[in-house]
Amino acid sequence: MRSIVFRVWARGGAIRPVAAFARLDKQALDRIEARLADDGDDDPLDAAFERFEQTQPALAEHITQVLSRPIDETALGLGYFLSIAIWLAFESQFGARLRTVELEEMRATDASLDLEESLRAENAEDPATVDDVIAQEQPDAANFIHEHVEAALDADPGPPADVGDVDTVYRAALVVLLSLSHAVEADERVPVAASREILA
Repeated sequence: MRSIVFRVWARGGAIRPVAAFARLDKQALDRIEARLADDGDDDPLDAAFERFEQTQPALAEHITQVLSRPIDETALGLGYFLSIAIWLAFESQFGARLRTVELEEMRATDASLDLEESLRAENAEDPATVDDVIAQEQPDAANFIHEHVEAALDADPGPPADVGDVDTVYRAALVVLLSLSHAVEADERVPVAASREILA
């Protein structure tokens, strides 16, 4: 029973549900990570970001504004990598079904995260967090993001990353993830399944 109650509460009060057909899978994320690591003589992130600006201008501008702040280099690299990796994974997995996110849509997603955080803060006795909501909606992508956030915080050698800066770019990555999740159009060849199920 406790599991059922937790899953019900983990459903976002402000964050829109992500349709099952728009969920990233681990294979797509792993392929992109390997592709970005195999840079040869060029910087694949620079080239990818230029295309990101062309195909997803609202999201690219949002990320640019976040990364233009005075943040430490580890957080800067993390935000740059996560935004590009998430977008490339969506593009790779969904292709032409991924449409451009409009500015107002991105702003609405950003605002929904703020509201969700406020709702959770007002119900501090309940166990679920915004992270739990994201993990339910995009489980493989949430794991991918968390793994890289933890790696950035545990980086050695060198000075530890600024936790506040890492949290800032993490939040920006969630805006990209959720915005793109709602920009995936249904595949007409496949029946649309419910995006959320309450499991016993």
